[in-house]
Amino acid sequence: MTRTGARNCICYRVVVTDSRSPRDGATIENLGWYDPKQKGVNFEINEERIRYWRDRGADVSNTVRSLIKRAGRARREAAKA
Repeated sequence: MTRTGARNCICYRVVVTDSRSPRDGATIENLGWYDPKQKGVNFEINEERIRYWRDRGADVSNTVRSLIKRAGRARREAAKA
């Protein structure tokens, strides 16, 4: 994840990056966003691209892993309705 936004108003971008680059360094691909201060739906991720990168050996952070779980739950609830 890459941090964006101003002080006291942070947002994050879910990105693919080389493990040797710094936290806010060069990225390979932008996969979504996460805003921890926003109420309700506070993230959007491209699950298909995340699956693509994971198949190629990318590691997923704990925060992104929890966002993937939340997206799966939301998808299942939408399918029930």
